Amino acid sequence: MHLRFRADVRTLIWAFVLMPGLAAIQYAAPRLAGWMTPASMYLAFCAGVIAHNHNHCPIFVERRANSLLSMWISFFYGFPVFAWIPTHNDNHHRFVNRPGDATITWRASRRNRALAAVTYFFVSSRAQAPLIARFLRRQRTRSRRTFAACMAQYVVVFGGHGAACALSVAWHGLARGLAVYASALGVPALFALWAFMFTNYVQHVDCDPWSPFDHSRNFVSPWMNNFLFDNGFHTIHHQRPGLHWSRLRVEHARIAHRVDPRLQERTIVSYCLRVYVLARFCRRLAPVPIGSYVRRDSPIEGVSLN
Repeated sequence: MHLRFRADVRTLIWAFVLMPGLAAIQYAAPRLAGWMTPASMYLAFCAGVIAHNHNHCPIFVERRANSLLSMWISFFYGFPVFAWIPTHNDNHHRFVNRPGDATITWRASRRNRALAAVTYFFVSSRAQAPLIARFLRRQRTRSRRTFAACMAQYVVVFGGHGAACALSVAWHGLARGLAVYASALGVPALFALWAFMFTNYVQHVDCDPWSPFDHSRNFVSPWMNNFLFDNGFHTIHHQRPGLHWSRLRVEHARIAHRVDPRLQERTIVSYCLRVYVLARFCRRLAPVPIGSYVRRDSPIEGVSLN
């Protein structure tokens, strides 16, 4: 197996050392379960980041190695990562929060509020489901190999989590076994699925989807991006989706002067604290939309403008 980029040595350490290692520690030492849940949640989110990067720019040269990595990451992420192709690569990157985007942030409301951000997962999941189903139907007739790989990811995720839960219960008894599984794998996977959609929401809400540079919000903290494979540099990612994650920081610096300063945030935590908490007590901190969501000549079927 050959890496396409040397920087992905870090990816492999996260995927094949930290993720299974932390889960194994909790299974072997159940008293640590619970205390390690936050770290497991972070690693599950990283599984989503890796899945995202891998679908845009495959990690290995060999196709088989990439397929095996997809199944491995699917397990820790909690959902088959092939789903990124129809919902993200083919849809979100095509429309970028404009009408037609299944992950559009203003499907339910144009108001950027905490409730909308927190419940966005449910709204967006429902809109993405038909794209996944359509993709599977198409692959079933066009490529049996691809369809089989997608089905294998479903087996690995749901069969693997079922087996992991059963193993934990067999080792530690019902109550403690369920707690260990929930801490090591179950809760982190659910968190990762929710958190990734939440992140998509804050990366695009109140931005200008019609602008070539202001369609995305960037989180530029160096330390945060070091832990998240530079996932915070979102404008350049949309401009060059096939660019390897290790090049995002440098390429973002080349276009940063063309991005509205209001879309250059330090961290997602500081943004959410200001917009969803402090703005309730200080109006000048309330979010202000940049540009216009809808053009008069654009179809907006299925989108509420409340």
